[in-house]
Amino acid sequence: MNGSDTLNPELQLNIDEKLHQSGISQSRQKIIRQALENVNRPGFRIEPSAILPLMKPVTWFPPMWAFACGVVSTGESVTDNISILVRGVILAGPLMCAMSQTMNDYFDREVDAINEPERPIPSGKISKQASWLITFGLILTGFAVALSIHPYVMAIAFVGVLMSHAYSGPPIRAKRNGWFGNLIVGLAYEGVAWLTGSFAITQGVPSKESIALAIIFSLGAHGIMTLNDFKSVVGDKIRKVASIPVQLGEKNAAILASAVMDIAQIAAIAILVAKGSTIPTAIAVTLLIAQLPMQKILIDHPAEKAVWYNAFGTLLYVLSMMVCAVGIRP
Repeated sequence: MNGSDTLNPELQLNIDEKLHQSGISQSRQKIIRQALENVNRPGFRIEPSAILPLMKPVTWFPPMWAFACGVVSTGESVTDNISILVRGVILAGPLMCAMSQTMNDYFDREVDAINEPERPIPSGKISKQASWLITFGLILTGFAVALSIHPYVMAIAFVGVLMSHAYSGPPIRAKRNGWFGNLIVGLAYEGVAWLTGSFAITQGVPSKESIALAIIFSLGAHGIMTLNDFKSVVGDKIRKVASIPVQLGEKNAAILASAVMDIAQIAAIAILVAKGSTIPTAIAVTLLIAQLPMQKILIDHPAEKAVWYNAFGTLLYVLSMMVCAVGIRP
């Protein structure tokens, strides 16, 4: 990992000017300036209470859920495979997802200093050196748990580490463009986790329906990631991160996110229809219809409602994932 030790004075002046133009309060600007100093301060600092926030537990649910969907989609008994399920869920969330978050916070520390100065690194609670040590520890622990499931699962975990670095770190740093960055996260959080869950149980190639659903819901997750970027618009503009809301504007980004999620669910419903799964099809259609009025509220007030929709509208999307997993069981 690498990163600049100090901000270029000219860049700092430009940031100060943009902070002033953004309408951020003076007190908030002071906090941000202090955070910008903290992120590259030398030395090793770590407050134990800040370790869990660094790993962002709120982000663990999607890959954990996707792994569980992959397990359920096999049609095998969950109770007979409870050990694999538990280890896989731990691998997907508290280890690999947490690793991706700590890695992202390292590489994104200067953007976070503007968007979320209370985060562990910008606030000075964890130094960038300490954050890398935590990331490395999660990687090693993740590999050990993955190997306990199957050697191929450890290989998949290694690919997950590479995807995390491609998203956050140089030279690719895919997150600088929302089209590519969101795609990588969707594939990692939903598709890879889903297919790993399926493989961990059967130790064979997943069914064609399972593969199709994993890809479909991964692409749909691009919309979820777009909504997640709404909270970072100010900092992304200042640091020239081309997220979808920055590129398209907030209203158009909300329309795109909704459309992407809806199209994915329609495609998944088509698979259920082809499979002849009547009840799961009806439930999936109901969940999709329930999202439509919520999406209208989101599109009418994108900046104010993005977090709200990500909490409630997205919940219906992920419920549809499990419904579809049940619907394709042999």
